[in-house]
Amino acid sequence: MLRKLALAATSPAQPLHQPLRMLHSADWQIGKPYARVLDPDKRARLRQVRFAAIGRLAELVQSQGADLVVVAGDLFDSPTPNSADVSAVCAAIGKIACPVLAIPGNHDHGAPGSVWHSPFFQAERQRRAENLTVLLELSPFEVAGAVVLPCPLLRRNDSSDPCGWLHSLDWQGLPADKPRLVLAHGSVHGFGAGELDAHANNRLRLEGPWLDAVDYLALGDWHGLKQVSAKAWYSGTPEPDRFPRSADYQSGYVLQVDLLRGQMPQVTPLATGCLGWHPLPFHCQDDSDLARLETQLDELLGQRVGADLLLLEISGSLSLAGQQAYSQLLERVEAQVLRLKLRGHCSVAPGAAELAELTQRPGDPLVAQVASNLKNSASAQEAAPDGGDAVARLALAELYRAVHLAEQQLAGNPP
Repeated sequence: MLRKLALAATSPAQPLHQPLRMLHSADWQIGKPYARVLDPDKRARLRQVRFAAIGRLAELVQSQGADLVVVAGDLFDSPTPNSADVSAVCAAIGKIACPVLAIPGNHDHGAPGSVWHSPFFQAERQRRAENLTVLLELSPFEVAGAVVLPCPLLRRNDSSDPCGWLHSLDWQGLPADKPRLVLAHGSVHGFGAGELDAHANNRLRLEGPWLDAVDYLALGDWHGLKQVSAKAWYSGTPEPDRFPRSADYQSGYVLQVDLLRGQMPQVTPLATGCLGWHPLPFHCQDDSDLARLETQLDELLGQRVGADLLLLEISGSLSLAGQQAYSQLLERVEAQVLRLKLRGHCSVAPGAAELAELTQRPGDPLVAQVASNLKNSASAQEAAPDGGDAVARLALAELYRAVHLAEQQLAGNPP
């Protein structure tokens, strides 16, 4: 049986010669905790930006004249989001000036006890977002001049094909003149498990005669923009939520899709992301490279504060003074960005003059003795497979920093 959604005010009948314009989105994951971001204010900023992306999508509905918005799974990050997130999401969706269809994904699956069955969500949806319909049944659904074929995940991991029901669908019973849209969440052949958020169990088998009977497949789970075929796309998440995993990885988009029955879809990516997720590989051969690193960081981050996340993949070697300057640079960058993730490290290679400055201190025999002990510990391990005693070298760098800080304070100079 073909179900219909009666929204006369927001679903004008589409002339047969005019394509239906849809915005395809997925993987909002509202409520994502960002547990690796230690600063609670920065975590709150990251969470709020995901809500703001819904507002940017609403603006695109107006500017692009969209007839329909679909969310291909994982609207929430959990099947049991908190009540505040439910209310905020419903309020934001309610401001979108067209019908919004969503299916559960692996994060917010549709099993009994999940948010979609809760009286609180159902009341909030009715109160704040009458334009939102969550599709939990494997049956055709007609809205905004299209026939939607939902493939929701009703448990977190499903060994069966979520699209399997389409093999036995009575296609002759569907309207012949309306575009047919499959809405599904999961992985497809050719995507490794490490590239997706879902288990390998949630495998979409996009094969069989039914593929020729549909006009577009709106997919969710892959967090980057990805074209699977001429008719099948992952939109990715509308706000980036991870560092790029490859050179061609893109996220922070929704897809504008123009559909006519029996014709290839016209797909246009529209930017919606506002945060920058930047990977920066850098190798320090000596202290002089720090100026080049600072220049690259300034070019990458500009004067923005609280608008970027940085993955610094660092390698190389620095002197004790260089290590001190490097630590100060990291402190400044960490204050500027929402998250600084370090991968790798710069080893400490103190020069002869720096060692002499620490070990030859007749007026400060305790510092000289500690420095000599650390120097001997590092030297004794230089031939080790790991390249030496990293702890001793780092301790030397910290001792060097502490000595210089004390000298500046005694001289009345700010550090």
